[in-house]
Amino acid sequence: MQIVITNKSHSIYAEIICNTIKEASKVRGTGIAKRKPAYIISKMENGNAVIALEGDRFAGFCYIEAWGHGKFVANSGLIVHPDYRNLGLAKKIKQLIFKHSRSKFPEAKVFSITTGLAVMKLNSDLGYKPVTFSELTDDQSFWEGCQTCKNYDVLTRTEQKMCLCTGMLYDPKASNKETSKEVKENVFKRLKKIKHTLFLKKVKNVK
Repeated sequence: MQIVITNKSHSIYAEIICNTIKEASKVRGTGIAKRKPAYIISKMENGNAVIALEGDRFAGFCYIEAWGHGKFVANSGLIVHPDYRNLGLAKKIKQLIFKHSRSKFPEAKVFSITTGLAVMKLNSDLGYKPVTFSELTDDQSFWEGCQTCKNYDVLTRTEQKMCLCTGMLYDPKASNKETSKEVKENVFKRLKKIKHTLFLKKVKNVK
């Protein structure tokens, strides 16, 4: 199994990707933004997607979308072909597309809206946090993509404040702060341990 960043040569898989997404949305009964082959091809040619292949057989796919002039990035259209499900492939695709997104858009906030518990777990493992929709992009082009979802009326009735999907966000700045906090706490623990050791030695010498 190969999981790679796409290029123009992968455009031959655009049709089956669109069909797989379409069928999956029917089964789930909730929103996966439907895309046309031309849109998928544009993502492939720009290197803004990841594809999984077993030989020349399509196995899985996910692509990057940038919103708000690159301030927000979404990893969209995560799909695994029925023949390759329950093998942990979605997790591997998600990990690579997330890493690729962080490389291409290092300052961007990476977000996701989903109803799937499995996707929520994948997002959580990567550092996403649950957030309200108001913390996501206000770029209307993104929200218009929800029109193909059967629950779109819920989104419109609430003025884009909520829907059946859960909003999740990875904020690189917040993540760096958490990392710095962890480093400071570890340093503090080490200093405390050294100080405690020196104190014990001092007490021993006094005796």
